This record gives sequence, C-alpha cells and structure tokens, in this order.
Amino acid sequence: MSFDEEWSAARATAAANVSLRLNQASPPGPHAGGADLELNQDHIGAVGSEAHRLHSRLQTDGKHAAAATAEAAGALTREGFASGAALSGVNTRWESQVKTLVAACAQISNGLNYSLSSHHRDEQQLYAAFTTSKLDGYLR
Repeated sequence: MSFDEEWSAARATAAANVSLRLNQASPPGPHAGGADLELNQDHIGAVGSEAHRLHSRLQTDGKHAAAATAEAAGALTREGFASGAALSGVNTRWESQVKTLVAACAQISNGLNYSLSSHHRDEQQLYAAFTTSKLDGYLR
C-alpha cells in the first residue's frame, strides 16, 4: 500500500468515526439518520474573515455619532432639559453595547483563526507520524 493510499484510508476512517459520533442521536426532520454537520476550512475561514470585517467596521461606524450625541446631551442639560441626562445615558449604553459587539467579533475571528491553524498543525503532525510509520515498515 502506498503512502497516499494509507493516508486516504486513515482520513476516511477518522471521518467515519466522527460521523458516527455526531450522528448517534439524530434529530427528527429532514436530516434524520444522516449527517447534518459539514465543515470545511474555506467556510470557517470565510466566517472568520467576515467577523474581522465586522469588528473593524463596528470600531469606526459604531462610534461616529458619539461626539454629536454627547454634544447634544450637554446642550440639552445646560438649557435645563431633563432629556439631556437621558440622552447622555443612552449614549453611554450605546458605547457599552458597541464595545461588547466589537469584543464578540474579535473573539469569533480569533477563535476561528486559532481553530484553522490548530487543525493545520494537527494535520502536519499526523502526516509526519504516518510518513515515519511507513519508513519504519521499509526499514524492517
């Protein structure tokens, strides 16, 4: 058996084992009895890239009205309107929520990037292990 055949067989076995574990408790519906989870690195990478783009846009676009809102809240407060304090509170809450979204997008992007690089590293280690096992077989 060539190395490529051995590698393909090992990957097929691993995929079958994962599929069996994922499908042990199949949900009712159109996917009942079949695999309903499919991931590939391109899809994961695309989601990570979109999360990074959203992170970047939220950092700038989510704050573009902050200065004007703070100025309006200050002007309303100086003129004796109670709505000035309310507007200031809304602005503070908005900034807090934007920071939360920015952090969540960063966490998603970083987590997916880590998953991709970790998977790639694991693949390289498996490849090296199989290559070594094949060389051992030739040397015996």
